[in-house]
Amino acid sequence: MKVALKSLGCRLNEAELEHWASGFQADGHQLTTTTDNADLVVVNTCAVTCEAAKKSRQLIRRSQRRNAKAKLVVSGCYSSLQPGEIKQLPGIDLVIDNSDKDRLVDIVKQRLAAEAMPVTATEPDETALFSRGRNRAFIKVQDGCRHKCTFCIVTLARGAERSRTIREIVDEINSLHSRQIREAVLTGVHIGGYGRDLGTDLTALIKTVLDETDIPRLRLGSLEPWNIGGSFHELFDNPRFMPHLHLPMQSGSDSVLRRMGRRCKRVHFVKLAEQLRQHVPDLNITTDIIAGFPGETPEEWRQTLDFCREIGFPHIHIFPYSARAGTRAALLPGQLPPGIKKLRCKELHHLATQMKHDYMRRYPGRNFKVLVENDTEELNGKQVRFGYSPNYLRTTIRVSGASPRPNSIVTAHVREYDEGSGTLVAEAGFSGAPGRPGTRLYPSQGFSACR
Repeated sequence: MKVALKSLGCRLNEAELEHWASGFQADGHQLTTTTDNADLVVVNTCAVTCEAAKKSRQLIRRSQRRNAKAKLVVSGCYSSLQPGEIKQLPGIDLVIDNSDKDRLVDIVKQRLAAEAMPVTATEPDETALFSRGRNRAFIKVQDGCRHKCTFCIVTLARGAERSRTIREIVDEINSLHSRQIREAVLTGVHIGGYGRDLGTDLTALIKTVLDETDIPRLRLGSLEPWNIGGSFHELFDNPRFMPHLHLPMQSGSDSVLRRMGRRCKRVHFVKLAEQLRQHVPDLNITTDIIAGFPGETPEEWRQTLDFCREIGFPHIHIFPYSARAGTRAALLPGQLPPGIKKLRCKELHHLATQMKHDYMRRYPGRNFKVLVENDTEELNGKQVRFGYSPNYLRTTIRVSGASPRPNSIVTAHVREYDEGSGTLVAEAGFSGAPGRPGTRLYPSQGFSACR
């Protein structure tokens, strides 16, 4: 069969798609990037916001409309939280709950009689990621969360924390690297809680991956700020551990954070950011902010804006608050009208753009390694390839002479910052000493996590 895999939402959903892709390929099926010619379409849904649930419904309808003959399988948080709504949508052949996600390929084979071609019909060195047009692997290290933030529906959808063993994760990364994957991203619902059920922790996992694999680049997905402490900063002394952390704060107001049920105060985050940047000066710290949380006053919103200015985030994921049935925040008084939330999102977006420009303007004249990720495209009338620096800055590489190949890691010299595209413009093959953002320049100091 030809199998099309579609996903919305978080990196964990992407990691699950990659797991299914490998499973379908191992059974001899062929992956396709379009639903038009697929025999089977699998949609991994999201429900983190009302808008995400809406987009999930749209993706399901669009997949069925574009190819009504294909079998349609739906899984993910939206389908698990709203099975009644899913049943109202036409053309779905099978719904698989989050609790059965790890067995999705086997369930599809059993329930839909998905006959596979002989394994030899698949190219022996073909990697599912390349078949889907990707070369960065998302590795699911755990699922579920024990914390109960008042706005979050994911805890209900994903359940209790469950960790994969370190050996299983290391073996998966080694297998992917043997098939030319150059970068792995460890992801989960609450990766900071990794190993709690196994008697280990995230730091031990990262150290083991760095010690027992040769993957050139290792990243983390979203990490709660209160999960950073102790000797975590020393992990960045290994140049294969990429200097980028996405630390979702959600608000810069302590009173709003209390209503959210968050475990970090503003002062603790500021101190943590200062300590991390002292050890890793080019560390890229990004965050999530929710605008218009119930009861959020103009003063509390001003505190959030001031907090963002103080940290100077190069990138912010901005979300208007979305009331989710079944969460405590949906029952809080002071639900704000959409107009106020929209204005606050716009105001923060303007600030975030300014902070991104300020951060990116530091890099012209610098050299670093770039993972080249795609085919040639045109930017401002010139042929370029896109890639990412170690600290996750989008970089265009001008193509002249011998063009860098997709999935190669090249030394690039940054010539300028293009504000229109929001990317650094660089030239590959620079012969000077490669500078790695995040090189340790200052003595190590003790760290205090958020309490």
